[in-house]
Amino acid sequence: MVLPRAAKTQRRTRIQEEKEEQILEAALEVFATHGFRGSTIDQIAEVAGMSKPNLLYYFRTKEAMHRALIDRVLDSWLDPLREFDAEGNPVAEIRSYIRRKLEMARDFPRESRLFANEVLQSAPHILDELKGPLKTLVDEKAEVIRAWAKAGKIAKCDPYHLIFAIWSTTQHYADFDVQVRAVLGIEHSGEGRFEDAARFLEQLFITGLAVHDSAPS
Repeated sequence: MVLPRAAKTQRRTRIQEEKEEQILEAALEVFATHGFRGSTIDQIAEVAGMSKPNLLYYFRTKEAMHRALIDRVLDSWLDPLREFDAEGNPVAEIRSYIRRKLEMARDFPRESRLFANEVLQSAPHILDELKGPLKTLVDEKAEVIRAWAKAGKIAKCDPYHLIFAIWSTTQHYADFDVQVRAVLGIEHSGEGRFEDAARFLEQLFITGLAVHDSAPS
C-alpha cells in the first residue's frame, strides 16, 4: 500500500497534481541514478527545483516517493503480460509481447533501472506484490503457454522460464544500455538497435518454440 501523501485532500487541485508529478519525475531521476539507499530528499528537492519543506508538503518521506513510483512501474510493466491473449495466435502473441517489452525498455529506461535496483536489494518494498498479484498473473499466463504446447501449437517448454527469458533479454537493453551502445559502436548504437534486437529475439524465441514433425522411423 502506498504511504499517505502529506498534501492528500478529498479533491486535489490541478496545481497539487502538477507539483506531485514534478516531484515524482525528479525522484525517478535520482532513484534511477543512485538507487534508493544512495538517494536523499535533498537531492530530489534540488532536481525538482523546489525547497525541501515544499517537497515534504506533498510527500512526507523518501519511502513515499519511492513507493508511488514503484507502484506505477509495476502496473505499467505488467500491462503487456496482461494482454497475452489465450485465444490469439501463439506466434503473434509472443512476438507482440517481445516487441512491447522492448518498446518499454526503449521508452522507459529509468523506470526499468528503478525496478531492477529494487529487486537487487531483495525487493523490500514490493515483495508482497511479487508474491501476490505478480505471481498470480504469471501463473495465469503460464497456463496459457502450457495449453498452447498441449494443443501442439508451440513446442513444449517451461512457461515460467520462457517468461523469465523474455524479461531478461528485453530489459537488458534498458538496464545495460551503456554497455550495449559501447559494444555496438557508433554505427549500430542508434535507435535502430531496438529493431535489430526485436528481430533477433523474435528469431530466437519463435524458432525455439516452433513445432517440428518427428522424422519417420
